[in-house]
Order: sequence, then structure tokens, then C-alpha cells
Amino acid sequence: MDRLELLRNWVAQQHPGRAFSLSPASADASFRRYFRASFDDGGPSLIVMDAPPSHEDCKPFVKVARLFGASGAHVPEVLAENHEDGFLLLTDLGSTTYLQALNADNAAHLYADALGALASIQRTSQPGVLPEYSRELLMRELELFPVWYIARHKGVTLSDAETADLYEVFDRILEVNLAEPKVFVHRDYHSRNLMHLPAGNPGVLDFQDAVYGPITYDLVSLFKDAYIEWDEELTIDWLVRYWEVARTLGLPVREDFAEFHRDYEWMGAQRHIKVLGIFARLCYRDGKDAYLQSMPLVMRYLRKTAERYRELKPLARLLDKLDPVEKVEGLTF
Repeated sequence: MDRLELLRNWVAQQHPGRAFSLSPASADASFRRYFRASFDDGGPSLIVMDAPPSHEDCKPFVKVARLFGASGAHVPEVLAENHEDGFLLLTDLGSTTYLQALNADNAAHLYADALGALASIQRTSQPGVLPEYSRELLMRELELFPVWYIARHKGVTLSDAETADLYEVFDRILEVNLAEPKVFVHRDYHSRNLMHLPAGNPGVLDFQDAVYGPITYDLVSLFKDAYIEWDEELTIDWLVRYWEVARTLGLPVREDFAEFHRDYEWMGAQRHIKVLGIFARLCYRDGKDAYLQSMPLVMRYLRKTAERYRELKPLARLLDKLDPVEKVEGLTF
């Protein structure tokens, strides 16, 4: 029996006597697939997660769904679990993502909703509940860059000196990241994982990899999104608004916004280095070459940060070698 037939039979067991059809709902960068179960009797549709146990574990999703749901965030409710086969039955948060809904007119409102949900999650944070976003994990993510982006995607072999410089930059970035105050971190809090809803906006998805780590991480995911770009002045304004509200809520943000913004920038450097490596791996290992289209935006974010901070200049020089850009010289009179 193939997995789809196994999944269909399991859903039928959960809803005996109700005829339904299955259609693809979405797929993500992992081995998970999602199907929408639409019932002939007109009842609400449901989502079925297919997470093959040989590759995925449903338990973190269930744990974080309950944790984030208890905070007040609008996450799918887990209606039934089959960990042996790797199936979950979930409430349906619709099919319109933030990425599809966002425009210049509604962006401020939608991002305010997203920040409200994020703050709700962060307010319930406590250590020892979710895995630690440890130095080892952060470094493993950074190391995807030399392996998959530099060597595989660009076909470049670094010299020993260039490798030493890169790892020195990695150490500097992680020193700043790990000094940040810690909260619950979604890890992919961006426009493809937030659902635009008629009420209770936004729906929050794809949180199974949540950890306890730097408070600016999800803000980077949201405002330096790999799939949609906003003017930097606008995102800084949104960031200031978050910081002001976070202080009134007692969230552990820096007292000085300039320090908070530096944390945010350096957290962005870590995430963008990682994402370039992940997108390259998704292409060459998993055959998902559509992610290559998002690389230039991620590289722009990373290059801007690397050029802005003296300690990151070796990274800026490496990026110039890997992805040369034409320098426009200013005119003098």
C-alpha cells in the first residue's frame, strides 16, 4: 500500500461515513507534504500532514503547536495523531499566505498583526522547554555556506587563508548572536509561513523546528524575508515599533535601540549565510532549483550588512570575489 492510500484510509478511520477528496495543500523544503481533505457534506476542510517517519518526526510539531497555541498564537489545532505512520490531522488555516496577500497598502497592518502574534509567543518563553539554539547548531548552519554555496554552487575552492578569515568572521558573528537575550524562536517566521485569515490573523505554520534562542532571529526572518523585499527605512520603522512595544511588555530587548539593531543585523548575517547554503543544498541535493531564484535578494541583504560593519569586511571581500558587482564611482567636481 503506498503512502497516499495509507493516508486516505487513516483519514477515513477518523471520519467514518464521511466521503472526502484529497488535494495537495503545500509542500515545504523538507520531506513533509500536506493535503487538504474536503468533505462532500460541506463541513470544514482539514489538513493532513504526511511526514515519513524514516525522514521526519511529528512529535516536535505537536509539542510546539500546543506551546504556541497556548500563547494565543493562531496555529493549527492537532485533531488526530498517527506517529507510527507519520500522519497528523490538523485544522485548516486556509490557502492565502502573507506572501500572496501583502501589498503596499496593507503591509503595515499585516506586519503589526504578525508582530503581535510573535510577541505573544515570546512572552511565554522559558528555558528548558525547547532545544537550545546552541553555538554548535548555529555553526553547523553557517558551515552549509562553504560546502554548498561556495564549493558546490559557485565552484570555488577557498585558500587556507580565506577559509581562516571566513571562520574568524563566523566566530565574530556567533559571539554577538549568543550574547542576545533569549526567547522562543520559530526559526522561519516569514511570508510563506504566515497565513492571511479573515479573523485571528495571522495563521502561523511550519514551526516544528522552534528553539530557544536570540530574540531578533524571527524579526530578521520577517523583515529580511527571502521572498519579498521592503525598503529598509520602512522595515527599520517597523522594527522600532516592535522594540517600543516589546519594552512595555517586559520582553528582554536591549535598552538602547542602536544595540538592538546591531544584534538584528548580525543575526541577519548568520541567517543569510545559512540560507544561501540551504538554498544551494535544496537545489543540488534535493532537485528543488526554484530556490535559486531567491538567492540574489538574500545575497543583497548579506552584502549590505557585511559592508556596514568593519568586523565583517573580510566577509564583504569574499562576497565580492564570489559574486562580483559593478562598483559605480561617484563623480567629483
